[in-house]
Amino acid sequence: MADIGKAIAYGAVTIINAISCGFGAALGVDLRTKATVKLTGEHSHVEGRILSDPEESTVLIEKTVSQVFRHFNLEHEHGAYVETESNIPIARGLKSSSVAANAITLATLAAIGKKVNNLTAVNIGVDAALDAGVTITGAFDDACTSLFGGIVITDNFKRKILKKVQPAEKHPILIHVPITKTYTANSNVERMKTIANEVKALHRMAFHGDWLAAMTLNGLLYSTILGYDSNIAVDALDAGALAAGLSGKGPAVAAVVPLEKVGSVKEVWEKYGGSIIETRINVEKAHKTG
Repeated sequence: MADIGKAIAYGAVTIINAISCGFGAALGVDLRTKATVKLTGEHSHVEGRILSDPEESTVLIEKTVSQVFRHFNLEHEHGAYVETESNIPIARGLKSSSVAANAITLATLAAIGKKVNNLTAVNIGVDAALDAGVTITGAFDDACTSLFGGIVITDNFKRKILKKVQPAEKHPILIHVPITKTYTANSNVERMKTIANEVKALHRMAFHGDWLAAMTLNGLLYSTILGYDSNIAVDALDAGALAAGLSGKGPAVAAVVPLEKVGSVKEVWEKYGGSIIETRINVEKAHKTG
């Protein structure tokens, strides 16, 4: 047993938001969350700190570690002290919860010296996120994409991966991040369900390869339903983005941008305030470190 475990999981942005119909897809991006788990003698007690955003709730940390312990019937043998650090803004639709759950799961496994297969690790994090109330569908698509990288297309209700795709080109990704936070638990699910059939059609489009168009159209649909300004995405497209749309339930907007158009998209987004993250498509798997 290592007693201390460390891991990194990577970020994602939305191609298809699963909240309306249960079918989702996401694209891996090179943002990351690091987790460090130290076992303690305080049995069943988990203490967490989010170093990058200390005012945020640590309930997901506690639920994730507890789920790992429970999986191995160790909940009465260990406690843990956990620290996470991330460059993913919380509550902006950028999968911060799914990424954190993956990183914490892998770090906890490393600390107790246990291994599970990839989907078991994902499902531990999904169960923890549901238990913590930070997700509506369990965000299986986001969790899988964070763990595997690339593009993952899923049936979230069945927790089934339908397709994994390694993008041919690792384009830059720009993300417009408003100052305002929007928590998934507070989303208007019934309103989002009104576009279920349309989103299913876009999911089929992504499955058959046209994920860039599906990402844009999904974002426009959800922006309309949730009352966000779709001009942010449209301006990015006009400036040369290959795709642009609301990520998750927002308010962040992600754009896939050719390298030579990055400056143009940044320029048109400056008028919207907030901040702009520049990253790239990620195809690396989440992994333990140290």
